[in-house]
Amino acid sequence: MLYFSKLRITLISLVALFFIYFALSNFQDPENSLISKRINLGLDLQGGSYLLLEIDNEPVEIQKLQNTTTVIRNFLKSKKINFNDLRIQNKTIVFTVPIMDVDSVEAFFLDKESEINPYYNQYKSHQFEVIIDDSKFTLSLSKYGLIEIKTSSQDQALEIVRRRVDEVGTNEPNIIKRGNNRILVELPGLDDPMRIKSLLGKTANLTFRFVTQNKSDTFGTEMLQFEDGMSEAMVSKRIIVNGENLLDAQPQMNNQTNETVVSFTLDRVGAKRFGKATSTGVGKQLAIVLDGKIVSAPVIRDTIASGNGQISGGFTFQSATDLALLLRSGALPAPLNIIEERTVGPDLGQDSINAGVIALIIGFLLVIIFMFFKYKIFGLIANVTLLVNLFFLVGILTLFGATLTLPGIAGIILTVGMAVDANVLIFERIKEECKKEKNNIIAFDTGYVKSKTAIIDANITTLIAAIILFIMGSGPVKGFSVTLAVGIFTTLFSVYFIARMLTGLYVVRNKEKDKLI
Repeated sequence: MLYFSKLRITLISLVALFFIYFALSNFQDPENSLISKRINLGLDLQGGSYLLLEIDNEPVEIQKLQNTTTVIRNFLKSKKINFNDLRIQNKTIVFTVPIMDVDSVEAFFLDKESEINPYYNQYKSHQFEVIIDDSKFTLSLSKYGLIEIKTSSQDQALEIVRRRVDEVGTNEPNIIKRGNNRILVELPGLDDPMRIKSLLGKTANLTFRFVTQNKSDTFGTEMLQFEDGMSEAMVSKRIIVNGENLLDAQPQMNNQTNETVVSFTLDRVGAKRFGKATSTGVGKQLAIVLDGKIVSAPVIRDTIASGNGQISGGFTFQSATDLALLLRSGALPAPLNIIEERTVGPDLGQDSINAGVIALIIGFLLVIIFMFFKYKIFGLIANVTLLVNLFFLVGILTLFGATLTLPGIAGIILTVGMAVDANVLIFERIKEECKKEKNNIIAFDTGYVKSKTAIIDANITTLIAAIILFIMGSGPVKGFSVTLAVGIFTTLFSVYFIARMLTGLYVVRNKEKDKLI
C-alpha cells in the first residue's frame, strides 16, 4: 500500500541517515570523526605495485622423491632385502629386488592397513603410484601427491611472503592465493617494487657447510660459486646447520673491521651442532651458503659454542638489512617466479579518480534532467531516491571496508542507470493504470505492485551475473562485481521504500487531482 505508518517512516529515515553518515565519513578528517572506517582505494586509484607470483614446485617434488628414496633404502636394509640400482629417474623412483621378495615390498607400498606404510594417509589416498614389472618397482607421485605438495607449498609460501612484505613496512598489503600454485601480492602506495621483487625472488635457503678438497668425502661434494661470481669452492654436501635452526638475524657494524655484517643466533639444537662442528673443524673454512651460492667462507679460529655468529660478505647496510630480513622470515619451500607485474603511479591513480568522478557527475546530471523533464514532480522524487541510493551504496562499502577500484566506479555508474530503469518501469506502469482507474491511490499502488515482478526478475539476473564474475574473476573484476551486487540491493530498497514512501506521501495529499502523472 502507499500508506506508510509513522513508525515505518521513522525506521526508513533512520536507516537512510545511518548509511548517509557512513558515506560522508569518507570526506571527514579521521581524527574528528566518530567512525574510523573508510573505503580503501585499489592500486589503480591510489597507485602501487601488483605482482603475480608462480611457485616452481619441481625442486619440492625432487626433494620428496629423494626423501622417499632414503625411506625405501632404510626399509629394505631393515628387512635385509637385497636391492639393485635404487635411483631417481625422470621424476620416478626405480629399483629392483629378488623375485622372492617382491611380495614383501609390494605389501609395504600397497597394504592399506599397514602402519609402516608411509604413503597411505588418513584420507585413504596414496601419495605414490606403484608399478611392478616382475622384480622392478617404479614409483611416481600420484595426482593426490602432487596436489598435496602444491597445497602445502602454497600455504608455506603465502605465510613467508606475508612475513617478508610486513617486515618491509608496506601499507595495507593484499596477499592472497590464486589457483593452487600462484600468489597475488598487491602493494598500495608502492611505486618502486624493485626491493620487494628482490626479496620475494630469493628462496633464502641458508646452510653452513665445510669447504673441502677431498672429492671422496663420505657425504659427497659439489662446486659452488661465490656470490661475486669471481671464484668458486668445493664444499661438502653435509649440512651442519640450516635456516631452520635460526632464531634471529640482525644487521650490525663490526667494530674491529668497520664493515656491515649480519649477526645471527641459533636455537639450542643448532648451537649444539655448530659448537661441535667448530670444535672439530678449527683451521677449516666454513662456507655460508645462501640459495646455492657462497656468501662467505671464513676460517674457524676457535670453538663457537654460544650459538651466536656473524655473516660477512662486503654488505652495504641495506643489503645486510635485507639478508637479515630474509633469514628471519624463513626459507621459501620452493622458488617463486614473477609472471606478471604492474605499477601504477599516484598521479595516474588520481587521474583515474578524477575521470571516474567526472563520468559519474555527468551521467548523474543527465539522468536528473531527463527524469525531471519526463515525470515532473515524480522525476524529482526519483532523483532524490537516486542520490540516497548512491549514499547507501557508498555507505555499505565503507561499513565493510571494501576496496574501490576503477571498475568499481564503473559498477557504481551502472547502478545509477539500473535505479533509473526501475523508476521508469514503475512510472510507465502507473500511467497505464491511471488510464483505467480513476482513484489515484489505487492506480499508483497497482502500478508499484504489477511492476515489481519485472524489476525483481531483471535484478536477479544481473545479480547472478555479478556472482559469477566474483567467483570466476580476479582483482578489478571482483571489484566491479561487488559494487554491482551491492548496488542491486540498494536499488531495490531505494525504489520500494524511499521512492514509494515519498510518492505515497505526495499522492495521498493530492489524491483529488485529475492527473498526477
